[in-house]
Amino acid sequence: MYLENLKRGSVLLLLVFLLAACQQQQQAKKQYPLHFSDAIFGTTYTIKAPILAASIKNTELRQQITQLLDKLNAQMSTYQQDSELSQFNQSRSTEWQSVSTELYAVLKQAKVISELSKGAFDITVGPLVNLWGFGPDPMSFVAPEKAKIEQQLQKLGYQNLLLDDKTQSIKKLIPELYLDLSAIAKGYAVDQVAILLEKYGMLDYMIEIGGELSLRGHNINDQPWRIAVEKPAEGNRMIQKVLPLSNVSLATSGDYRNYFELEGVRFSHTIDPRTGKPITHKLASITILSDTTMKADALATALMVLGSEQGFELAEQQNIAALFIIKTDDGFEEKASSSFVARLR
Repeated sequence: MYLENLKRGSVLLLLVFLLAACQQQQQAKKQYPLHFSDAIFGTTYTIKAPILAASIKNTELRQQITQLLDKLNAQMSTYQQDSELSQFNQSRSTEWQSVSTELYAVLKQAKVISELSKGAFDITVGPLVNLWGFGPDPMSFVAPEKAKIEQQLQKLGYQNLLLDDKTQSIKKLIPELYLDLSAIAKGYAVDQVAILLEKYGMLDYMIEIGGELSLRGHNINDQPWRIAVEKPAEGNRMIQKVLPLSNVSLATSGDYRNYFELEGVRFSHTIDPRTGKPITHKLASITILSDTTMKADALATALMVLGSEQGFELAEQQNIAALFIIKTDDGFEEKASSSFVARLR
């Protein structure tokens, strides 16, 4: 499954129980008429809605959601060898290849974020992630040699993937190019489930897949959904900030749960595609609010790579709603972009 890497050192920065434990102490528990969770993409998903769809039974709706997610997995998985994306990765052809509408949409958005971030976000970085031991193979806890990093860098680069909107085709400029959509595809999956729910007239819901969310309307108490962002500290999980949200998508990225240490040096799982090395700055986590979960998902990774200074500058330039949580000698410091502050007013 294309999100199988979440099984190791999972960075679920959003406490998507929606403050349920706290709320239950304050009021009688209310049951959502639509509420189910399941496993998908090597992680989990949860869907809640305070009002049932009038035109379809819950069991049928759940079946359609499962079929939709299975279809996306068959298109974008890097773990399923016969998936559409895996077949493209395995091919050494540099000819144009037509792809499905869904895969093309994700690749097109990935290209936009790559260009916007000047390569901080890059779906071709997978081989470097594997080289550093954060891929599907057992971790070696050893930093790779400089020569091997340089060798892998020669096989990467979002510029080496061409897209043709007219024919909905894609093309490699180098045969070795390998695409991994784990930093954007689950956001797209959330958006597609949202489209399905709204098809049946559901305008109040929460959809969460692996920590990426789409929030519409209100919760069962007719209030905005309450999402807790986790304090990026090791050990016991604690809440950093609670966000009352409605009609927005959200994604968070961080580097504090998936890493290894060697001779006193900490190596993050977040690899900078431009250098081929783990990030070393003080940004601990970032939360993005956006109009689509796919965009929020990709931007969270991009700004996480850029760090609190370059990332904040980009957020201000592009009106990105971003909350930065930065490591300091005294703990953590919050820094919110202008758009983020405006969204919460």
